[in-house]
Amino acid sequence: MAKNTSEVITCKAAICWGMGKPVIVEEIQVDPPNATEVRVKMLCASICSTDITSTLGFPHGKFPLALGHEGVGVVESVGEQVTNAKEGDMVIPIYVGECKECENCVTGKTNLCMAYPVCLTGVMPDNTSRMSIQGQRLYHVFSCATWSEYMVIDANYILKVDPSINLAHASFISCGFSTGFGAAWKEAKVETGSSVAVFGLGAVGLGAVSAAKMLGAAKIIGIDKNELKREKGEAFGMTEFINPSNNSDKSVSELVKELSGGNGVDYSIECTGAAPLLTESLEATKVGTGETILIGVGAESTLPLGLIPILLGRTLKGSVFGGLKAISDLSIIAEKCRKKELPLDVLFTHEVTLGDINKGLKISKEPECVKVVIKMSC
Repeated sequence: MAKNTSEVITCKAAICWGMGKPVIVEEIQVDPPNATEVRVKMLCASICSTDITSTLGFPHGKFPLALGHEGVGVVESVGEQVTNAKEGDMVIPIYVGECKECENCVTGKTNLCMAYPVCLTGVMPDNTSRMSIQGQRLYHVFSCATWSEYMVIDANYILKVDPSINLAHASFISCGFSTGFGAAWKEAKVETGSSVAVFGLGAVGLGAVSAAKMLGAAKIIGIDKNELKREKGEAFGMTEFINPSNNSDKSVSELVKELSGGNGVDYSIECTGAAPLLTESLEATKVGTGETILIGVGAESTLPLGLIPILLGRTLKGSVFGGLKAISDLSIIAEKCRKKELPLDVLFTHEVTLGDINKGLKISKEPECVKVVIKMSC
């Protein structure tokens, strides 16, 4: 590997050449960072379901695609205008920014910064790319590509973390777990004594369960077709479990109501992205006051929605990154992570090397899997 930070680095990365095509580990070139960017040597990454849907065209459908958005690494070099990071800093990538000065940041009503918006274009903020393969520009899923031995990201989309943090845990909080945690904490604002239903108990759903417990929810109902998720949910604070496969004669919303006094729950958090569950997650909440937070991402670009559940006074809110502000809020979760206040080891079920990424993708679909950690070889 080249040591001169002004030079292009040749390294390995996981690439998808077209919609639905296989993932291949290939040599790519990573340019030096521009003025406001940092180049990062990736240490650890993880697999999120969004990475899989990205090979099917979400969110932008641009190829060839350098995959991955969860991870943690060490800053290898910095652009001349970067002030929030230096060489050797441990950082995790984020796909939302926080300028603390725009209207949205100042009002605090949303985490969607206007100066540093959500990265959905597949390239850097200046509409160019720092990654290429065989002379061809590479795109990435969000703000960067973490399934690469080196990557470049705009410095406004990183969070510096304590180097003592567990690398796998740091990777988990860069997206999935934190999205669920934030949905209960920042979007639903779950109150002490309230009731919560969490649809889907992957890393995102378990994050929602964890925050609901922290906030004092009296009843936390987890819903998943995978019976193995019962134990995972209980480790994070789930009080009740529903496996819809065991109750095929009743809808999920009916099952939730049976466990919540017949009226439904105060809050539901939809983490699966499965279209039929959107109306079910609304129906599972109380008439007039129920709130549903939608954070699941599926392959569908449009979702069916029952009209009656909304007309009966329930609220549906979409959310990006669980409503977390990139610096102010995520730094709190990172510190909890560092202090081992969150049982994140429960998520860590499998580990592969970058070269075995296809094995990892296969494992990620198995019932006993929650998170697959990718160890970088460089």
